[in-house]
Amino acid sequence: MTVPAVLVSLVVTLLATVTATAAPAYARNRVTPGNFTGFGFDQCVAPTQEAMDTWLTSSPYWAVGIYIAGDSRHCGDDKQVNLSAEWVSTQLRNGWRLLPITVGPQASCQGRYRDKVRISADPDSNYAEARAQGRTEARTTVRAARRLGIRAGSTLWYDLEAFDTGRTRCRESALAFLSAWTRRLHGLDYVSGVYSSAASGIAMLDEASVETPRTYSMPDRVWIADWNGRADTESIYVRPEAWTPGRRVHQYLGGHDETYGGVTINIDSNYLDLGRGSVAPRDPVHCGGVDLNRTRFRRMRQGDDGAQVKVAQCLLKGAGFYQGRLRFRYTRRTERAVTRYQDARDLPANGRMTPRTWTALLTEGPTPLIKVGSASHAVRRAQRALNAAIGVRLPVTGVFDASTTQAVRAYQKERHLRRTGVIAADTWAQLRAGRR
Repeated sequence: MTVPAVLVSLVVTLLATVTATAAPAYARNRVTPGNFTGFGFDQCVAPTQEAMDTWLTSSPYWAVGIYIAGDSRHCGDDKQVNLSAEWVSTQLRNGWRLLPITVGPQASCQGRYRDKVRISADPDSNYAEARAQGRTEARTTVRAARRLGIRAGSTLWYDLEAFDTGRTRCRESALAFLSAWTRRLHGLDYVSGVYSSAASGIAMLDEASVETPRTYSMPDRVWIADWNGRADTESIYVRPEAWTPGRRVHQYLGGHDETYGGVTINIDSNYLDLGRGSVAPRDPVHCGGVDLNRTRFRRMRQGDDGAQVKVAQCLLKGAGFYQGRLRFRYTRRTERAVTRYQDARDLPANGRMTPRTWTALLTEGPTPLIKVGSASHAVRRAQRALNAAIGVRLPVTGVFDASTTQAVRAYQKERHLRRTGVIAADTWAQLRAGRR
């Protein structure tokens, strides 16, 4: 190799290294919020990492609103001491869904905000100034999102507080602003969301989509502030078919304190149904077609027969303790496999399928944190194990719903654990040990 060739090679290597180093540190962050049906909270200042970790394992919430931009924020950059690209990346890795919020110019007739942060109500050129403001806010928000590592494809939310929609210029300028916000976000490869009072901003958008179709670009998703105390996505101010399915967040409670794991945060409470929602993957075929999804598991011993014998054999085979054909008969071979499993898991080694042995065997596999909104094979395993442990007869759906939460709390009460309704390491450990 000639000297110039060596130099060229070194330069190329150096450039590649610099490029790799300069690449976004959080490029692997997932799009947020993704597909989710469950609970979320929003709080003005992003909580500390300690608070987020505590609420992760002890609260029903798995989505969080964060205020990332806008001159009308009460918690501007000077107060957001916890919010950073590292904070965002950590929450996403932990499974949190993030709802990035901008509070910029408000409706021209909104009385709480200074003139300089109001939407222009000048009707010239079809509210051209209001539209320019909307585009500016979209660009500013995207810059803030990118700095925080919030990827393209994520939903960015504009917070338009309640105002008098009966005032024509105020209403029309707000519509023009939000339309421009949506169009510009689309051009920058982000999804448009709008948060507002159900009775004003959201009702305004809903009416405009019907009365003046194709005049304004509608947001992809709406966040409905209707403090009716119901954890669903319904509101009397919005047509039932509007922004459905999978395009709504409902803020059902305003500012109040909630405490989990000894950590108190003042929050607004929300219920989300976004994307495809929380849908469990298809249950795989087990052992050529054995149905593991039972609501009860009976005691069995050598000489017994029935379909549940094959369930036990299939589970034992998956755990590496049974070989050979699956039969309807509880044979001597089955008894030996059960005994070996019990010995390996520190269970009473009697060769019988007891509730404790069922519970441990049904729990075999990965043990991720799961709670309301989870939809996975791990949820199916937990539902089966709870049926064996405390006889709750849960439908095995793979979706962690209200009935699953209630069953988890009942089990935690029996085991003298904190009644969080969340299956974290402590609850998994009890199930894996076959504790009842």
